[in-house]
Amino acid sequence: MIVLGVILLVVGFLLGIGILWTIGIVLLVIGVILWVLGSVGHAVGGRRHYW
Repeated sequence: MIVLGVILLVVGFLLGIGILWTIGIVLLVIGVILWVLGSVGHAVGGRRHYW
């Protein structure tokens, strides 16, 4: 999810498409939150780790 967010950010920036930029930011933030929650030991979606 983090990688997809970064890809959408880059594509949205290069092509000048605002909606891709926004979706990229949202996916990046959600991915980082899930990664942090999984790394501190909280179960995310029934899984102990989120990769």
